[in-house]
Amino acid sequence: MFAKVLIEYPTKKIDKYFTYKVPDNLQDIIKKGMKVQIPFGTKQINGFVMDIINTYTEDYELKEIVDITDKEIVLDEELIKLGLYIKEKTLCPLICAYQAMLPSSLKIKDQKTNYNFYKTYLVLNQSVEETKKYLENYKKVNYQSELLNDLLVNNKVLKSNYGSQVVKALKDKELIKEIKEQEYRINKKIEEGVKKHKLNEEQELAYQKVKGCHEYKTFLLEGITGSGKTEVYLNLIQDVIDKGKTAIMLVPEITLTMQIVDRFYEWFGSKVAIFHSALSNGEKYDEYLKIIRGEVSVVVGTRSAIFTPLKNIGLIIIDEEHSDTFKQENMPRYNAKDVAIFRAQYHNCPLVLGSATPTLESKARALKNVFEPIYLHKRAGEGTLPNVTIVNMLDEVKKHNFIFSDELITNLEGVLDSGEQAIILLNRRGYSTTINCSNCGFTYKCPNCDITLTYHKSTNNLRCHYCGYTTKREDKCPNCHEDSLNYLGLGTEKVELELQKKLPDAKIVRMDQDTTSKKGAHEKIISDFKNEKYNILLGTQMISKGLDFPKVTLVGIINADNSLNVPDFRSNERTFALLYQASGRAGRSNLPGKVIIQTFNPDNYVLNCVKNNDFKSFFEYEMNIRKILKYPPYYYLVSLKVIASDYNLALENANKVTKYLKDNLDKTSIILGPTTANLFKFNNTYRFQIVIKYRFDDKLINALKYLDNIYINDNKVNLEIDIDPLHI
Repeated sequence: MFAKVLIEYPTKKIDKYFTYKVPDNLQDIIKKGMKVQIPFGTKQINGFVMDIINTYTEDYELKEIVDITDKEIVLDEELIKLGLYIKEKTLCPLICAYQAMLPSSLKIKDQKTNYNFYKTYLVLNQSVEETKKYLENYKKVNYQSELLNDLLVNNKVLKSNYGSQVVKALKDKELIKEIKEQEYRINKKIEEGVKKHKLNEEQELAYQKVKGCHEYKTFLLEGITGSGKTEVYLNLIQDVIDKGKTAIMLVPEITLTMQIVDRFYEWFGSKVAIFHSALSNGEKYDEYLKIIRGEVSVVVGTRSAIFTPLKNIGLIIIDEEHSDTFKQENMPRYNAKDVAIFRAQYHNCPLVLGSATPTLESKARALKNVFEPIYLHKRAGEGTLPNVTIVNMLDEVKKHNFIFSDELITNLEGVLDSGEQAIILLNRRGYSTTINCSNCGFTYKCPNCDITLTYHKSTNNLRCHYCGYTTKREDKCPNCHEDSLNYLGLGTEKVELELQKKLPDAKIVRMDQDTTSKKGAHEKIISDFKNEKYNILLGTQMISKGLDFPKVTLVGIINADNSLNVPDFRSNERTFALLYQASGRAGRSNLPGKVIIQTFNPDNYVLNCVKNNDFKSFFEYEMNIRKILKYPPYYYLVSLKVIASDYNLALENANKVTKYLKDNLDKTSIILGPTTANLFKFNNTYRFQIVIKYRFDDKLINALKYLDNIYINDNKVNLEIDIDPLHI
């Protein structure tokens, strides 16, 4: 017996199967998809068994598989096919596709840590009758008799509940013994009397439409903020579980996972597994084991949860489907929506994409009935859409209001007086965007990326948010040594400080990547705010989606037009979604809500569509621009980045790639570039970009594969290919 093994090295040069002999002692155990230890060169490494064959015709002697690394963790037939699909879709090495499917505690490489978690229990070592007889003769009332009586009632008790001397004494008498049992770090039980809201008429129609689908179909559930999409999801998942099937629910942000998971635990209890980056390696390991052992029916998580090895899937849901976080930006550059479509087709089950602001591509597909549209036009319960006001900051600056308008401060004071809550959104973290010297013009820049460093006052650090380079801020200009450093731009730290000055009695909590870097920080901030320990939540875009706080009646948006100035054809779409979603956090209960959008461009069409709650007009306006400029959904995109540590070498190869594409693609395809990438210098490398716009081009994939293979063996120049990029 022989096995074809895919080895752990994620390089395209050796992206192929290697054949090994299966030793006699493993022949009855080994399966396709298992992780095995194999000799490779002078080392022993790991790999996945991709096929098992009975004959081998080559004339050289094969090495033997050393051992099976993990008998329980097996890539099933579906995940093996999915890996091949991702390799073809993203042009990544096959092992990278399988690595993306596994939590960090189960990656292919050797793990030094044993993530199994055990608890030690005490149990009786004698029969119940013999133990009772011993207690009758013992006649002392102490910890020993207490422990034995405890075991007579409960069968087993935690060893840690009793002192070591008591345990040793009873073990020496052979009355008790220790046992170890594997435990999961996250254990949730179903709560009694969970309140399940009755669906309103719109929600019921949406529920029935998906419930009645017994085959693959993609639904686009377009529901305004607060329309109760989550209640529809919960009822649909309950229906799937009642049929003996399972479901996956994806959400874009960890912050959103926290609130939704609580709701899912209340409803489904221990049938739920969660998957997101804030879990420890041990917790991820436990959740994965629950899934692979078939102990859960629902998986809730961020992007990577789409790969969890659930069997018999009956429904996949992607909430806030417009979010960029569903696309992975490094290899393999997959989009979770594509993976969801693959798995829904494999299981012949419905896929639901939900959003108040769906992507233009999804909306266009719904209008052409490629996706089936479902609409929720009203807020659930007593909530109404908030009143939106646009404030012209040009007028405020004349009054020396550089951060907060008079209207925003007045409304915040009203919120505090009435015991309500507010959310302030600023799409940037840190204290100041840049620090420069007014004497000599010096600006702190990243030496690796040639972009300005962001100042973080709490740590007195200047940080590059791309490569992670960090340096301490000096009191004087490091160039001219004058005391003339200026702090320019605006970050969440600075807004928090200034807001506290304006409203000294306010209890403000800041939520951004800096304050949520510690484990459990997201959950604590959300819980504390919901329990009214704070009355103002200030944060970056992570607070804009899905969060539901009944007492929030005011949302203030600072520097609303920041993201409109990004040189990307999707900047309008992202800005509309961000502002509309953030606005939707206000007025979600019976209390009326208000939104104040501060901008230097009050006549901007996007901002006024947000003000008027008019996604339809925004969609038509933006689609017209996309059609004229030949962007998605009218054309597909491919982005190629040529990267080298030498500027001239990068430019030379970028020109070569462009020439090859022009010579080998269909004449209807449009090739733009090469140009410098948006982030031109990154980590001491220079990056040039070529963009392909195409509709139908049979030559494209072969041309991309050819280029990919050419640069596999080039140690000086790297070629990154991103098919269907979200950012260009």
